[in-house]
Amino acid sequence: MIYLITGLMASGKSTVAELLAQRFAKSVHLRGDVFRKMVMNGREEMSEPPTLEALSQLDLRYRLTAEAARQYHRAGFTVVIQDNYYGEKLPYVLNLLAPEPVQAVVLCPDAATIQFRENRRGKTGYHGFSVEGLHQAFMENTPRIGLWIDNSSQTPAETVEQILHAVAPDM
Repeated sequence: MIYLITGLMASGKSTVAELLAQRFAKSVHLRGDVFRKMVMNGREEMSEPPTLEALSQLDLRYRLTAEAARQYHRAGFTVVIQDNYYGEKLPYVLNLLAPEPVQAVVLCPDAATIQFRENRRGKTGYHGFSVEGLHQAFMENTPRIGLWIDNSSQTPAETVEQILHAVAPDM
């Protein structure tokens, strides 16, 4: 199985994906952002509005992540992908992963929880974006595909348990 974990920045994707991947005997945790960080010169960061080059690099990142996930899955690994797949990008990436079996998991804590988590992180993800505005757009424009979890009041371990119970109740 390939698990695709998405949500806004500071929604808990990294922590949940890491804990979920640890639950399987043979697993891979793919962070889509790694492909962004590999670009040493000429990287275009996302902004509002995004540049055409930033969108092109984001699409490349999605395609590279999907290809790596398919290859690991075909080699017998359970794969946990995490990245920001907003709006129409969620079905787009699911299509890139086809025909592999994929479980999409959308972490959607409320905006106040995201702001609180963002303030406690050692990095800043919201450059030129407001948490409230991005949260509203994400909730309105992302298709209701897969398992949606409001993890505002859950620990990461509780979120992983909810995922496993929903997808593999015997685990």
